[in-house]
Formats: sequence, structure tokens, C-alpha cells
Amino acid sequence: MRSVLVAVCASAVFGVCGAVPAVAQTSTPVQANAVASSSVLSLAPLTDLFAERLLVADKVAAAKYGTDKPIDDPVREQQILDDVSSRAVGLGLDPAAVAAVFRDQIEANKVVQRGLYARWDAHPELRPVERPDLVTEVRPVLDRITTELLGVLAETEGVRSGGGCEVRLVVAAGRSARGYGLDGLHLVGLGRAVPSVCG
Repeated sequence: MRSVLVAVCASAVFGVCGAVPAVAQTSTPVQANAVASSSVLSLAPLTDLFAERLLVADKVAAAKYGTDKPIDDPVREQQILDDVSSRAVGLGLDPAAVAAVFRDQIEANKVVQRGLYARWDAHPELRPVERPDLVTEVRPVLDRITTELLGVLAETEGVRSGGGCEVRLVVAAGRSARGYGLDGLHLVGLGRAVPSVCG
């Protein structure tokens, strides 16, 4: 899975066509292009939501920075995992697999938060000037993304469990990273968000 994380960053920086042969070395150019085209349709909605959720991490960090609210919130994190596991059953999904995907989203979010904290500590002039409200502004957005992610996980179950998932994931993640304009920190977060997608 480390190859997926590296390729996600590479595809975002260097382009989809350069990343596909690096992962699927036995593919012909025609096969690689076909995979790239089908990837966008199959996994891009998932990686788009990952990217969107990572950008919300900026607001979470701005809400917590300089307060007594820690980045790690085990109680809240467990509530989220319990909720998505329960909802997964109703969608015909494996609760443990869904929880693993959401655990990755939580950890990816914390990667971005920690990176922003370090940036703001080193450069006070970059610190946020507004503090979003976690309950009324941030959580409704995260709740909406959670619901959409569950739906897309159900829609993509066949693709995610089939052959070629890692290549499809790299292509889709690279496109999402460019589409959402992710910087280096958020690219690292996106790499952390994807390990449990395929399998």
C-alpha cells in the first residue's frame, strides 16, 4: 500500500499519465489510458470527498488552535466510527471495512491539523484571524461529507474489491488533488486518507 501513497502524491504533481505506468508496469499505453478513463468515473467521487474533507481540516484547526481543545479527540472519534459502522450494515457494507476507511479520514485530518499548527507556530502572521464554531459551522459539513462518503463507498464496493483498484485510486486521487488545488501538506493528508480504500 505504500506504493499507492507515493503514487498519489506523484500523480498529483506530475500528472495522471505519468503515474499510471509507474504502478502498473505491465500495462500497455492503451490499457493504461483505458484504466485512467474508467478510474475517474469509478473512484473520483470518493477521492473528491476525501479532498473536500481535508480542506475542512483547516477550519477544524482554526477552531482549535490556541484553545484547550486537543487535536486528538478519542471520544468524538469513536462516536464517528460507531456511527458509520452502524450505518454501513444498512447499506450492505462490511462495518469493519467502513470503519477502517473513516479511521483513515480522521487520521488524515489530524495530519493536516498538526501541519497547520506547526506552520502557525513558526509563522504567527499566518495564523487564522477567525475562529469557526465547531458545532454550528464545521460539524454539519463533516456530517454531510460522512453521509455522502457512505453512499459512494456502497456505489464503489465492486470497484474497490476488484483488480486494478490501486491504479484506479492513484489516478482518481491525483485528479482530485489537482481539482481541489491541494498543497503539499494536504497532499500528505490525501496520501494518509487512502490506505483502506482497496481490498
